Amino acid sequence: RRNHYGVIESSISKRRKDSGENRIRPGGKRGKIRHPKVKEGGGRGHSLLTQVLEKGRFLRLGQSTVLAPGNNMELRCKGSNIGWSYPTYLDTFNDSRLSIVQSDKYSQLTLTSPSAADTGQYSCWVVVCDGRECEKDHEHVYSSNIYFADKDNLFVPSDIHFEIVYLRPDKPAVVPCRVTTPQAKVSLHREVPPEEIQANETLVNYDPAKGFVLQTPGLEYQGVFYCKAVTKGTPQISTKYQLLYVEVPSSPPFVSLQASSELVSGGDNVNVTCSVIGEPDIDVSFTWSYPGEGQRPVHIQTTWRLVNRGRGQTTRITQSVLSVEDMETIDFGKYICKAKNQRGETLVMTSIMSK
Repeated sequence: RRNHYGVIESSISKRRKDSGENRIRPGGKRGKIRHPKVKEGGGRGHSLLTQVLEKGRFLRLGQSTVLAPGNNMELRCKGSNIGWSYPTYLDTFNDSRLSIVQSDKYSQLTLTSPSAADTGQYSCWVVVCDGRECEKDHEHVYSSNIYFADKDNLFVPSDIHFEIVYLRPDKPAVVPCRVTTPQAKVSLHREVPPEEIQANETLVNYDPAKGFVLQTPGLEYQGVFYCKAVTKGTPQISTKYQLLYVEVPSSPPFVSLQASSELVSGGDNVNVTCSVIGEPDIDVSFTWSYPGEGQRPVHIQTTWRLVNRGRGQTTRITQSVLSVEDMETIDFGKYICKAKNQRGETLVMTSIMSK
């Protein structure tokens, strides 16, 4: 549907720096970073990611490592000030199986009773401090994709049984059917009509640590897909993925503001609706300024819904509705809505006058 929320009387857009840009993305997903307490005078140290073995032996980890599930994993990174990232799965419920301890010479990450679900990228890096300012030393980052091989779970387990993947024309899309062993042979399949999507080095390729990467996703990739993995036994099927094409570019919110009536009498009820049309997976927050702010109670409700615009294109409409009951003199004036997403913010304004 076309936008029908009224004319914007004034609009000011501001861009801001993307948050978390210094974080790396383990396994295609954003990992949470735990920084040790900053030590004054910390300088550049030597960082090396190793696995602690029995009897004080150490194994330097390569780009990928295959471990058996169930056995406690201890990773060590040399340096007096070390940052870590690991699969976001471990932070979902503040997993107590994960612990990080920083000593004078190294930092150690311990994961007890790991399972196939803990498969992903583990990274450490030196944190360089100049007084109170600290930053990640990009020249000393060490990573390894660690697989906890499980013949009963060739795909990394997930609580989500039906996942949405958004296709954008300006960047690659990932169907995140990651495997627990790099030896698994994986194929991508469309459910209706049933067909296998052939992998190649240009348009579609498979990365065991990420899943299937669609380099230039278009309308032809819409629909329900799943992955199939085979090693030596029976093939296993992944979670199903709904691929939706997104036409709206990444930008500060496109906002419209409309009052149920701009000319009202005392005692009337008024709704002011602030609407944003944007990408399906981009959250929007709202802040209101209004004449009776701090002196008059108002009701604010925020909702969102996905809208199919035809030709398989999907957008998200997010709305915040400010309701004023029993209008008084103090309620007349300018109503300002500020909508904010990860790309920036936009201000819009409308006026409500007395008849």
